[in-house]
Amino acid sequence: MNNPFFKNKGPFKIDKLLKLSGIKSFTNLKNIKIHDIKDLSTSTTKDITFFHSKKYFNIASKTNALFCITTEALKNYLPYKCNKIVVDNVLIATAKITKIFYPDSVTDDFDTTSKDINKTSFKKKVKYGKNVLIGKNVKIGKNCSIGHNSIVEKNVVIGNNCSIGSNVILRNTIVNNNVHILDGCVIGKKGFGFFPDKKENFRYPQIGVVIINDNAEIGCGSTIDRGSMSNTIIGKNTYLDNQIHIAHNVKIGENCIIAGQVGFAGSATLGNHVMIGGQAGVSGHLKVGNNVQIGGGSGVIKDIPDNSKVMGYPAKNLKNFIRENK
Repeated sequence: MNNPFFKNKGPFKIDKLLKLSGIKSFTNLKNIKIHDIKDLSTSTTKDITFFHSKKYFNIASKTNALFCITTEALKNYLPYKCNKIVVDNVLIATAKITKIFYPDSVTDDFDTTSKDINKTSFKKKVKYGKNVLIGKNVKIGKNCSIGHNSIVEKNVVIGNNCSIGSNVILRNTIVNNNVHILDGCVIGKKGFGFFPDKKENFRYPQIGVVIINDNAEIGCGSTIDRGSMSNTIIGKNTYLDNQIHIAHNVKIGENCIIAGQVGFAGSATLGNHVMIGGQAGVSGHLKVGNNVQIGGGSGVIKDIPDNSKVMGYPAKNLKNFIRENK
C-alpha cells in the first residue's frame, strides 16, 4: 500500500466491488477476492489496476494485476492473464473503486485528534513555539524544532535534525533527516484530482503520501500535494524556493534547484541535478531528464532529454530561443 496511514477496507469479491462502483459485472470469477487497488507497475496478482492512456502501454504490457479497468481500444495491450474490465470512463470507474477501498481518503477536514504539544510526550524532546498542535500517530526524531502556529496533523513522520517553520501544516507526510520546511507551507493535503461526470465533479481519492528525502529544503508558502495512486517524492538535497506548487504524484530527483513560483502538474517526473528558473511551468505526465536547465518563465509541454538547456513557450533549445529573440 502506498499510504501507510489510510486503512484499506478490502478485500472485496470482484462481483461485489463492481456492483458497488456501478460497473456491470462481466466475469464468471465472482468469488475471486481483490485485496487492493494499485498502479500498473506495483500491482500484484491480488490487485486491481487501471490503464487509461496509450502512453503507458509499455508498463501495462508487464503488469501483474489480476484485473484491470480499461477501454476497448486499450485492452489488447494488457497481458493475457490480466482480466479486462472495459468501461466508458476509466478514471471515474477507478475513482469509485478506490473510494470503496479507502473511504477516508476523499475528504481533508481538520484533524480532530490534534492537541497542544504541551499535552504530548513531544514537549520534552522538541523545541517549539506557541500554539503548536500535534495529532495522533506522529513520530518526531531528535533535535527538531517547530515554529509558532504550526500543526503536525495525524499520520506524519519527521526524522532527525529537522526544522519546521511557523504557520506550517503537515499531514500524510514522511520527512526524512536534516530537512528544512520554511514558514507557511502546506504539505500532504489532497491534490486537485476530480473528473466531471454529467452534472457533478467526481472527487478522486488521494491515497498516496508525500516523501521528502534527506537534506531537502522547502521554501516559504510552498504547497506539496500527496499522491493519488502513487507517492509525491522530493529527492535528497533538493532545494525549493518560495511559493512553489507541486501536484500529486510528482517525482523530483536529487540535487535539484527550483526557483520561486514554479508549478508542476500531476505525475510529472524530474531527474537529478535539474535547475529551473522562476515562474516556469511543467505540464503533467511529462519526463524531464537528468542535468536539465529550464529558463525562467518557460512552459514545458513535452518530455525533455538529459543534458538539455531550454527556454520559452513552448520550451525549446536555449540556443534556438536566443537566436529567435535577438
